[in-house]
Amino acid sequence: MNWLLTLPILLPMLVASGMMLLRRRPMAQRLVSVLGMLGLLATAITLLVTVYRDGVLAIQLGGYAAPYGISLVADLLAAIMVLLAAMKGTAVVIYSTVSIDAEREAYGYHPLLHVLLMGVCGAFLTGDLFNLYVFFEVLLMSSFVLLTLGGERGQVEGAIKYVTLNLISSALFLAGAGILYGVTGTLNMADLAIKLPAAGQPQVANMLAMIFLLAFGIKAAIFPLFFWLPASYHTAPAAISAIFAGLLTKVGVYALLRVFTLVFVHDIGFTHGLILMLAGFTMVTGVLGAAVQSEFRRILSFHIISQIGYMLMGLGLMVVLAWSDTEATRAAVTMGLGATVFYIAHHIVVKTNLFLVSGVVERLQGTGRLDSLGGFYASRPVFSLLFLVPALSLAGIPPLSGFWAKLALVQAGLRLEQYGIVAIALAVGVLTLFSMTKIWAAVFWAPDPAERPASEERPASEERLSKEKGLAMMIGPIAGLAGITLLIGLAAGPIFEVAMQSGVQLLNPQIYIDAVHPVVSE
Repeated sequence: MNWLLTLPILLPMLVASGMMLLRRRPMAQRLVSVLGMLGLLATAITLLVTVYRDGVLAIQLGGYAAPYGISLVADLLAAIMVLLAAMKGTAVVIYSTVSIDAEREAYGYHPLLHVLLMGVCGAFLTGDLFNLYVFFEVLLMSSFVLLTLGGERGQVEGAIKYVTLNLISSALFLAGAGILYGVTGTLNMADLAIKLPAAGQPQVANMLAMIFLLAFGIKAAIFPLFFWLPASYHTAPAAISAIFAGLLTKVGVYALLRVFTLVFVHDIGFTHGLILMLAGFTMVTGVLGAAVQSEFRRILSFHIISQIGYMLMGLGLMVVLAWSDTEATRAAVTMGLGATVFYIAHHIVVKTNLFLVSGVVERLQGTGRLDSLGGFYASRPVFSLLFLVPALSLAGIPPLSGFWAKLALVQAGLRLEQYGIVAIALAVGVLTLFSMTKIWAAVFWAPDPAERPASEERPASEERLSKEKGLAMMIGPIAGLAGITLLIGLAAGPIFEVAMQSGVQLLNPQIYIDAVHPVVSE
């Protein structure tokens, strides 16, 4: 079944290529795009089930044994991430059939989206750093074009900031990879896990760890490298913002998880202590930035940053192993890593959904400014409740998915006596709830702007009626993602068990090494 590893990369590439031949047939493009995403979803489900049942899968492309060939590897973390990418892509593509205008479709929106998914899945599945760089560049190029489709001034301005910082990140990544190859003679991650400690150059290893922390930290939007994100994510159409918000920063988080549990574990007192500190700053700056915003998607953009801090928290808790490597400590650290995986799954679903909700709001009322919105609960109570599900989950209200994700992180932090980061996590949760209630009060609970004396910014009734056409196709994915959020919350036990097994694999890199390169481990 190792051939399954190639399908999440090949399928989006073939679908994108096929859609290029359908450029003048938008309906056919939409149909192929949806079917392609459903195919990717089915492949991702099969891959996760296979990895869960059989263990880590690896394949060496071209018949060259690792570390000389190109390795594709799927442990539970990679398989979970591919499934989340496919779920998110399916929801966004269905939503896009109504929300994306004909001009953007004509300029390649659907093929670009599949190329983006190809890059994302490739980044999750690759087993060497050079191909991780290649897949990063694939998703960077496609995401830049998606961000600028339409050519509006705000889009171009945001895209320039986005691509500039990400190009700096790529340059750092490539420089770090070059130095790492010079030190070890390999870029295969399983091989690096063996050869970097054996190189006997701890200071060089620490320098490389900082280079990769900077490179991946920019892509993950951690403190203080996050300012490109709120400047760009609110400028594109909601469907594009949703795919960026839920997925692209998680590729950076995934890369951090991969290299700082597999490659850079030689001095965790330094590296992971720094990561834990950055996690706290990322939480605080993100949520404070959200608290002062007055535009729907800008609030959501800053909350992406604060939630990245929670994901880094589970990784940073590994610092305790530097001075207490006992069975109880390792169990708590495993819990923290498992909670991080659970948190990523929860956040991808929830954040995607919130951006899709913002797109419906902007479509109906023509703006995302909170002071110009209102009346949704009175006119659309079901849609309003669909917003509450991801909003309350983001804030960590039980029994939704966000509650269990935060509870597991807090429990791991308490067991490891990291009370400072636990206090920050709890305080940020309260401030997140404040931001979500601010959106609720302004957008859903406040009176309809049409009933206010000054309502010039409100679209005319005829225009509003035209915008309601096909609205069910946009609300359908929102309802589906809300249902998944509820399912994750109500079935948290078995889902968290899978996440915990992923944490076990991350804390025991020999499992990964044995699957990729058994000769090295002998």
